This record gives sequence, structure tokens and C-alpha cells, in this order.
Amino acid sequence: MKQKPKYNVCVVGVGAVGLEMIRVLRQRNFPVATLKVFARSAREIEVDNQKYQVEEISPEGFNGIDIALFAGTEGEKGAAVTYATEAVKRGAVVVDNGADFRMDPEVPLVVPEVNAKDVNKHKGIIANPNCSTIQMVVALWPIYKKAGIKRIILTTLQASSGAGKQAVEQLKEETARIASGGFKNVRVNLENKAMPQQLAYNVFPHIGSFAECDYTNEEWKLVKETHKIMHDDKIKISATTVRVPVRTGHSESVYVETKEPIAPQKARDLLKKAPGVIVIDDPANNLYPMPKDAEGKDETFVGRIRKDPYVKSGLWLWVVADNLRKGAATNAVQIAEELIK
Repeated sequence: MKQKPKYNVCVVGVGAVGLEMIRVLRQRNFPVATLKVFARSAREIEVDNQKYQVEEISPEGFNGIDIALFAGTEGEKGAAVTYATEAVKRGAVVVDNGADFRMDPEVPLVVPEVNAKDVNKHKGIIANPNCSTIQMVVALWPIYKKAGIKRIILTTLQASSGAGKQAVEQLKEETARIASGGFKNVRVNLENKAMPQQLAYNVFPHIGSFAECDYTNEEWKLVKETHKIMHDDKIKISATTVRVPVRTGHSESVYVETKEPIAPQKARDLLKKAPGVIVIDDPANNLYPMPKDAEGKDETFVGRIRKDPYVKSGLWLWVVADNLRKGAATNAVQIAEELIK
């Protein structure tokens, strides 16, 4: 990308991630000359008391745009499928938060703390990984570089906002109903019903659609995306993804078997020096990462670092991050920052 003092940027989508992209661009002082916001229909929106005019998306709207941030969707056939090539044709570099291009061999899949150099391989489109993958690889990369990794077993505990705004509203509505009248008929005539099960006062192991080997596609993303980002498809990865009654902030219980044994204190020291990581690991004083504390922050928080008492090279970690920020919007803006370096 040609270096300039400032860049013409657009954000495509005004859902939770799109709004967060606008916020993150401003908070990180990205050198924006003009900012356009596109959606299916024109309207006015407000982010942190600042108004933005949303334009109806069209191919011509990308004329003069340098960087196009697509807020994306975890479903298939996001807006980037229709408009990314149009944006590239008109000279923009696309950073797509959706799932459509992630496993395309021609499209880099980037977490800047891990594989920033892959940005340079782009042919117009760069993919943002799945939120759960991002925070896991940020936490594991320093350990991988020092000791190698043979195996990863993880369980995610994913917030309602990972399923979109309507899922957050479903959680709020269900919680209010239970508080006012108990558990009976919680889901009857529910106004917001984005998830397949009741979430308030409940958890369920079903994120995405069920696919090969009875794993969900969300679980397979953790496998395939990690292999691509780390450039190592020999790591054995097995995952269970769980939806939990949290507004924002994904948590992960991560077990790694390293190639060389690594002591918990050595892992702590490595992670304390790692970019984008904050270690909170003092369980004796009730200090460990929690989603309520990660909300609104860009870092990945790691704690409960401990060895497996039965496996010499086994290590446990607890990893937490804001899924709308580091898991989506912030990572996309960081990719844009790498582009303009």
C-alpha cells in the first residue's frame, strides 16, 4: 500500500462489530482522511455522542477508498462476498471480519501479534480470524515459539454478543422474565430469539452448525484457523464451544501439550513480555481474568497458568478477551495499521 499522511477508510456494516470498528479507529488515532459508513440502507447513527451518516452500499461507493473494513458475519455469504472484489477493483484493500475468505489459500488470515508479516502477501483481501481463535493464538504464540506445541484441548465459554445484538437482547429478556416470574415458559412468545436454547441461567454446547465428526463449524474454525495462522497443521486440536450467559467477553479453558516441558513460571514470564497480553495470575488472592473486566479492552488476559501433575509437558491456561474488540474490531484495525506501516 502506498504510504500517505492519511487514508480514506470505510466501515461496512453497523451492527455491534461495525460500531466497534468506528470506535476503535478513533480511539487508536488511525490516520483517517475521510470515513464512510455503508449498510443496506441509508440512515444516521451515533457512536459515543458523535453522529455518522450511513450510506446505502453500492460498488461506486468504494471509489477513492484506501482501506475497507467489513464488519462481517459469522454466517456465510457476508457483504464481502458481494462487494469485496468491487472494492479491490477500485483500489481498496479489504479487511474482512466474516468467515467467507478465511480458508482461501490466496487470502492471508492475520493476528498481528502472531503473523503480521502475512499482511504483505495479500492480493487485495485480508481475513480477520474467528474471535475465539484470535485470543487463543495470542496467548499460545509465545509458548509455541519457546517450547513448541503438540496438542491443544480447549473449551470456550462464549458471550451472547458473539451471536449478535439480538442474542444479547434475548439474554436480557429471558433474565427479566425469570426474575419476575420464574422459569416457566421463559421462551414462549419471546421477542428476541436468536439462539437455539434458553441462555439465561443456562449454558449450552452449541455454537454454529453441526458438521464433520459431530463437531460444530465453530469448533472446526479453531482447528483450521489456528493451523493457518501458525503455519503448522501438525498441531492436534480438539475443541468444545459453549454459549454462556455473559454479555461480552469470551473465556477459554486451554490445555496445551508442548514439545519441550515448560514450567508455569517460565510461561508467565514469556506472556508478561508478549505484545497484547496481560497476565493476571494470583488465584490465592482471587485474581484471574474475568469477562466483566476484559469488556471494552483490547488486550488478551491470561491466568490460572499451571502444570498438569500427570503429564510432564502439559500446561493449563485461562484466556479471556473482549470478543467485539480484540476478537473482531480491534484486530481488524491492527491489520490496517500493519498495512500502512
